[in-house]
Amino acid sequence: MGMKGKIALGAVVGFVVIGTVSANAGNGGKDAGSGSSGKDSSASATHRPGGKKDSGGAEAAEKKKAAFDGDGDYQVGSDIKPGTYRTTGNTDGKCYWERAKDASGETDSVLANDNVTGTSYVTVKPGDKLFKSTGCNDWEAVAPKAKGTPASSMDGDGGMFKVGTDIAPGTYKSSGNTDDSCYWERTKDAEQGLDSVIANNNVTGTAVVTISSTDAYFKTTGCGDWKKTA
Repeated sequence: MGMKGKIALGAVVGFVVIGTVSANAGNGGKDAGSGSSGKDSSASATHRPGGKKDSGGAEAAEKKKAAFDGDGDYQVGSDIKPGTYRTTGNTDGKCYWERAKDASGETDSVLANDNVTGTSYVTVKPGDKLFKSTGCNDWEAVAPKAKGTPASSMDGDGGMFKVGTDIAPGTYKSSGNTDDSCYWERTKDAEQGLDSVIANNNVTGTAVVTISSTDAYFKTTGCGDWKKTA
């Protein structure tokens, strides 16, 4: 499978524009993180050693609060609790996660899934039975009302950002995108199902998008860095 491709409900597909919402849409979502401070600060994925940015102290703190490992199958309710989780620093789409309604391993059991570059947020629901994670950095639990200092720019390949916490709402521009490799998505929650997506697009050239204060998250993959223009 191509690791840059979107996985939608068990099948590998390309990034697809949904307009409203279509069956081939990418999944969306995240819940909370720490944005960089300052008016011109930039939000990006938190990285670890191995081609990733982070200090030893920050890495130790993150490991200390990790909810569960980035590799494994977890039964919801016994191994992990329902809630919103975040993984950061993932590169090249090698991190794959999946929410499933049973442990059959069949395509029909998949509720939502994604190949992740950068940061991913996902909400595990009480009705989920299994959460699978492969090649991801450790997952940390996210407080429902976690606060941060929202940035006015963001890494175009940074993954998912929480609106109002990681990034400020407003109109953003990304330039220099080629070959439809830039994909963005606005979402209303972190469940990452088809119903989560408000709008999305594959972009060649300059991309402009207005992120509303009522949006929950913004996802960006393969894009040039975004800067707030209004």
